[in-house]
Amino acid sequence: MIIRKVLLVDDDAAVREALGQTLELAEFDAVTAGSFVEAKDLIGPRFEGVIVSDIRMPGRDGFHLLDYAHEQDTELPVILLTGEGDIPMAVRAMSAGAFDFLEKPCAPQDLISVIERALRTRGLVLENRRLKAQLETGDPAARMIFGVSPQSEALRAQVRAAARAGADVLVRGARGSGISKVAEVVHLCSSSAKGPFEKRSAAGLGRAALAELWQACKGGTLFLDEIGRLPQDTQVALQDALEEGGARLIGGTVDDLSGAVEAGAFSSELYYRLDVMQLRIPALSERPEDIPVLFRHYVAQAAEQSGMTEPEIGEEVVAGLIARDWPGNARALMSAAMRFVLGLGEDDGGSEGLGLAERMAQVERSLLADALKRTGGQASAAAEVLKLPRKTFYDKLAKYGLKPESFR
Repeated sequence: MIIRKVLLVDDDAAVREALGQTLELAEFDAVTAGSFVEAKDLIGPRFEGVIVSDIRMPGRDGFHLLDYAHEQDTELPVILLTGEGDIPMAVRAMSAGAFDFLEKPCAPQDLISVIERALRTRGLVLENRRLKAQLETGDPAARMIFGVSPQSEALRAQVRAAARAGADVLVRGARGSGISKVAEVVHLCSSSAKGPFEKRSAAGLGRAALAELWQACKGGTLFLDEIGRLPQDTQVALQDALEEGGARLIGGTVDDLSGAVEAGAFSSELYYRLDVMQLRIPALSERPEDIPVLFRHYVAQAAEQSGMTEPEIGEEVVAGLIARDWPGNARALMSAAMRFVLGLGEDDGGSEGLGLAERMAQVERSLLADALKRTGGQASAAAEVLKLPRKTFYDKLAKYGLKPESFR
């Protein structure tokens, strides 16, 4: 969700109108008030914007408004303005917790720049609160499907509805979008959440293997990834199993199966059974506001996996992330997060298609090779660079088939 709301408080009607027009021209959602009394009713714990207030006002001044705003929400950004700016007043404003302090008249671009910065800060605070609330709830859809966009909200609602319905489900999405994860969330949100959840690739799955899987899934869910690649004789066996009942089927696909049905490669009966409850995962390019949310989650995950300190994610990093198309979707973003944690720069895309443990191994191997290159193949020196005991270092070299002499 993009926050653009600004509450402007100034007792001078002419100044208030002029600043209000400046904010509207900059495409802010501006709300104006002429006093503390008028403004206080607009400020509450659920206020999602930022506040710009004059300091010198009759009755309750801007400092009183600042204190009141922070009583409602300690992280609510308040920008104070004054026509009588001096150093002691600026120090008092910042000491009291003001987001920034500007002297009137200030250039419109200066005011807009400060407001934009405050709104970005506010957006991050609200986003983190939503994520914390999701993690604290017992709802798997809220805990496991990240995002603040309308598309993500809709996907969570559809997952819950599909889980309640108890019908078989088809999950569609681009490669790397997290099809198997959404399938698992459907299972965890359903009444059979305590039952088994088995996932297999449909490609090359034989009738006998399917029969064993179906038995193993009794009272639970069977997820078949790339279900369009299921051999035709196994498709017939799957239809029989579905008629028999006892488990739920969730199919995953990156392709539109209707074409496979028309070509006779996929059973129309099986397709229409799954198509009744179809979930589509939106690509990251359709919901750019979710990119920072997912990236922060993956950075925290990668830092924990690698035992490293979680690095700060600056505004320029977020801007660069949003500017990219991310054809590899969540999987590519996860890879970029790991590289960011490890200080390896941009992802070249070579790790797409690998799981988290495999990508971590790929990164570890590149760090070992880089240390050997920098030390001219001197193993002892490379081990010191990486702060690894010599035995551990040699064990890792053997694991990845790296030979120090190859780097001399």
